[in-house]
Amino acid sequence: MKKHIPNTITCCNLISGCIATYFAFQGDFRLALLFIVIGAVFDFFDGMVARLLHVSSPIGKELDSLADDITFGFAPSAIIYGYLRPETELLPFIVFVMAAFSALRLAKFNLDERQAMGFIGLPTPANALFWGSLIVGAGDWMKSAPFIGPNLSLVILAGVFISCWLLISEIPMFALKFKTWGWKGNEIKYIFILSCIPLLLLLGVTGLAAIIAWYVILSVATNKRT
Repeated sequence: MKKHIPNTITCCNLISGCIATYFAFQGDFRLALLFIVIGAVFDFFDGMVARLLHVSSPIGKELDSLADDITFGFAPSAIIYGYLRPETELLPFIVFVMAAFSALRLAKFNLDERQAMGFIGLPTPANALFWGSLIVGAGDWMKSAPFIGPNLSLVILAGVFISCWLLISEIPMFALKFKTWGWKGNEIKYIFILSCIPLLLLLGVTGLAAIIAWYVILSVATNKRT
């Protein structure tokens, strides 16, 4: 019985992604983001439970990637599509390329043995949370901003292509995994965690997008495997 628990949690992640996609197509980006966050919680616990119960399996690994591509690849793409759809007819369809690059990133992760204590390229949950929180928190502002507003579709699509590149890039990015709790060797992680607090307090939901951007910048600036 216990061997089915992690896969059940993974399926809850997948279902959360499906619900997020539904709300994205309905134009309710706030609820779409909420279900992406719920999916991220399930994604965090499925692997942990599998390790605790000693029931990790190849099928669980494959199911996890499938669920992640729905929740962190297709759902955020649907949010961007729904956001851009009133602006132009054809360009929004291009955003679904991000779902394809998310799938490629997940496939690479499954085969890459270098990512035990860190990441190579932007993790799909981080990318999904960036786009979801950006549109929920700053979507109205972007439409009225002096430069971004008149060029909204092109600016967003340029951002999507940058995301696609980051997903499959060879840039080392740190993970919030700790071998010890001391400051030495964990400086970057603690600096990042402490800096997240003012960003959230000052920017609200948009702060989540700022945190992901800061995570990428900090990873590039330190540029070492952690």
